[in-house]
Amino acid sequence: MTTITEDTIANRISRVLADRIITGALEPGSRLRQDHIAEEFGTSHVPVREAFRRLEAQGLAVSEARRGVRVASFSLAEVQEVARMRSALEVLALRHAAPHLTPFILDEAETAMTAGDGAVDIREWDEANRRFHRLLLAPCDMPRLLAAIDDLHMVGSRLLFVSGRGGWAPRVDVDHHAIVDHLRKGKVEQAIVVLDRHVQRIGQKPILYASGATGAAFAIEG
Repeated sequence: MTTITEDTIANRISRVLADRIITGALEPGSRLRQDHIAEEFGTSHVPVREAFRRLEAQGLAVSEARRGVRVASFSLAEVQEVARMRSALEVLALRHAAPHLTPFILDEAETAMTAGDGAVDIREWDEANRRFHRLLLAPCDMPRLLAAIDDLHMVGSRLLFVSGRGGWAPRVDVDHHAIVDHLRKGKVEQAIVVLDRHVQRIGQKPILYASGATGAAFAIEG
């Protein structure tokens, strides 16, 4: 098996497992077994281990001595850490992106914002929310920064799906509206203040896992 083939398989495995983790199909603390996953994907352990490393880098899995690799569990402190990281990185990205935000980009961001306001389920809202943020930040033209933000959004999506299993009701995101309004008026600093607050807003909900266990789920709501 070539290195390129192994990398392609590792990519596919990590994407599939990430989706299962994000949507709650794999519960926090559940073990990711190399043998089972290698058998499922018809591959050796090499790309599976690489997939695990990618999931760890994204904050979706943790490697523990004598316990193997498990789906990450998030305490309030860990969720707050993700929120603070998002705040620092997205504020930096928006500062650099703002001079390059055209009316067309702002129109596209408003379309994503409207889609989020009218989302019928949590997956639809999450996709619209991520698109909104990405549209406003991408013009910073800093690929590594954007990749780090994408990873944090992936972690945030996982938390959101776990906390949102109790149901979803459409909601208008007033912060998104304020950010776009400030940017249209050239008020970049005001937009940054709202963004900084927005990505650090954390909600808490009781959660019932498929196993019957109960717990508290924390999620970044912006």
